[in-house]
Amino acid sequence: MGKTKFGGQAVVEGVMFQSGNDMVTAIRRNNDEIEYFEMKRPQKNWVQKLKKIPILRGNVAIIESSIFGMKHMEYATDRYERDPEDDINIESEKQSANMAKIVLSTVIVGILSFLIGKFIFTLVPVFVAELFSGIITGHFGQVALETFFKLLLLLGYIYAISFTPMIKRLFQYHGAEHKVINAFESDKELTVNNVQEHSRLHYRCGSSFILFTVLVGFVVYMFVPVEPFYVRILNRILLIPIVLGLSFEVLQLTNKLRDVPVLKWLGLPGLWLQYLTTKHPGNDQVEVAIHSFNQLLRRDKA
Repeated sequence: MGKTKFGGQAVVEGVMFQSGNDMVTAIRRNNDEIEYFEMKRPQKNWVQKLKKIPILRGNVAIIESSIFGMKHMEYATDRYERDPEDDINIESEKQSANMAKIVLSTVIVGILSFLIGKFIFTLVPVFVAELFSGIITGHFGQVALETFFKLLLLLGYIYAISFTPMIKRLFQYHGAEHKVINAFESDKELTVNNVQEHSRLHYRCGSSFILFTVLVGFVVYMFVPVEPFYVRILNRILLIPIVLGLSFEVLQLTNKLRDVPVLKWLGLPGLWLQYLTTKHPGNDQVEVAIHSFNQLLRRDKA
């Protein structure tokens, strides 16, 4: 029986780790103390059944990650640069509001943020490629051009935001998250020195998934028409769940093959993108990630 597969996410001044049953976020407050936010992962039978269906399970996983990840990011953001003694005001503000509305709005915002981002990322390159339809013609040429602009948009956006101080810190915590997972999967004791020796790249990373949506999309779009233009727009929208689902399957496959000679190269494009989405963390950031992961392990064993 293999090890449990753990996932994670960088949050503002911290890291969230998750297992099949639990989620834990550790953040460093401005008084240098480490604080936790913990929750059980809801286990609904109908959701678990959907997770067993190829392609569909990828879409379910993405929606879950958006909803649950939003809660942990909200927790961290609420406390960013806030005096811990002032935390009581956070709770009183939420208690005075309608909690049902807060939960619902969190879910809606999480899903809408993902969908809007995906629509922009999918459709903008289509319109740009169409501008060159008089120069680059044919099905293959248009799909290839669309994919090129999509990669350009993805890489340019990530590179541009990486210069902002908060995003740079977020990418460092992202690197710390990967280092901890890699150290754990290598059966190393989770000390700062041991963790820092490991790679900041990981095969199961969501960054790899994003890149795979571009590459998988290129293949899928070769089998659907690009003319007339409105049909092209329509099939791009309708195929979003298919592309996402297939990309999730590719991500899982590359993770399974990462130790197989020759085949491990399939996951390399995703790893290369992580050179942009992760940065080398400081020891203090690795310490936070270790605290988060150890707290998750304690919950799992309880």
